[in-house]
Amino acid sequence: MSSVEGLVTQIQGRSSTASDVLLLQNLLKQADDSLHSESTREACTAGPVTKEQASSFVLIIARFISSCVAEQIRLAPDKFMSVCKRFKDQVLLLEEPLRGVAPMLTAIRKLQSSTEHLTTLHPEFLLLCLLAKCYKTGLSILEEDIFDVDQPRDLFLYCYYGGMICIGQKHFLKALELLHNVVTAPMSTINAIAVEAYKKYILVSLIHPGQFSTSLPKYASSVGQRNLKNLCLPYIELANSYGNGKIADLETYVQANKEKFETDNNLGLVKQVVSSMYKRNIQRLTQTYLTLSLQDIANTVQLNSPKEAEMHVLQMIQDGEIYATINQKDGMVRFLEDPEQYKSCEMIERIDSSIQRLMTLSKKLTIMDELMSCEPLYLAKAGRERQRLDFDDFDTVPQRFNI
Repeated sequence: MSSVEGLVTQIQGRSSTASDVLLLQNLLKQADDSLHSESTREACTAGPVTKEQASSFVLIIARFISSCVAEQIRLAPDKFMSVCKRFKDQVLLLEEPLRGVAPMLTAIRKLQSSTEHLTTLHPEFLLLCLLAKCYKTGLSILEEDIFDVDQPRDLFLYCYYGGMICIGQKHFLKALELLHNVVTAPMSTINAIAVEAYKKYILVSLIHPGQFSTSLPKYASSVGQRNLKNLCLPYIELANSYGNGKIADLETYVQANKEKFETDNNLGLVKQVVSSMYKRNIQRLTQTYLTLSLQDIANTVQLNSPKEAEMHVLQMIQDGEIYATINQKDGMVRFLEDPEQYKSCEMIERIDSSIQRLMTLSKKLTIMDELMSCEPLYLAKAGRERQRLDFDDFDTVPQRFNI
């Protein structure tokens, strides 16, 4: 009997109780060298493989992910994540990202200690969702609040891919939040993920709120504040052109820089920026006029025809961006007030849900603040800073830690 076959026999006999699992963990660590020596004959998780081998491997690992016990794989998280990443690679080799979506989500749930835990597999899962265009499946984990992060790179990629998924679903507010997390996250050196996120952050800001500020908040890293704008100048200039409100100038600028935007895979978003300017200009009309003809709207916002103006107005009504009615007989548009009275049962439930979430978040932040106040690294840095700052510049220690 080979060493591998003997090990398999012991595994089968030691997987029933918690104490057996701990013994098995030690046994596997001791057998690590012998397993590596047998890797050329037994293992298929390393090195290049053919598509036929990849297809077989994907089936095996998918079954393993489905049947493995969460408590056991958490004893060897690095090896489990390595296998899952290799699984993702083989799925991409087969050009079938959809096959990896469900198993990878299962792997995340088994690896997580709680839904607040961001694992290394989160970005891999979101990438598969993006490539497979399973945006709604990706949204399922983006709705969870994250407080525990294994590696900074995981957070960057999670927020970047998550922002792209939200863009795909036109959830621009959530996309803006995730991309904002990337560009303002602590970083000692500028990285490509932050640069690409900043480009999309600018575009989404123009599409949804319709405005963009080049000033990053004070809590953004000094590296980001110094470098991001200089590395994204075409997008900064696009935002400046958008701010002027002249559609012809914006379209001219987009056409002149079309190749750059296409190379960045952002041309589709840029076209949505141009389209959003028409919407912004129509929204401005609602602040001035009660009624207006479709012809006047077309002339004012520089659309080609009243029919095109009608299509824009109808789409905006459907999206809840304006409140209006169109008289088909005379081509007149009547702008209305927001009909929401904020007293329906559904609206009250939404408000109550938001309040409860904010209360939970507030408690979580208080706990994190108290833990940070006792963190040795933080206290050491605060002690160094204390020498050059006035004592009044520091927040007081939380009450429960007062001596």
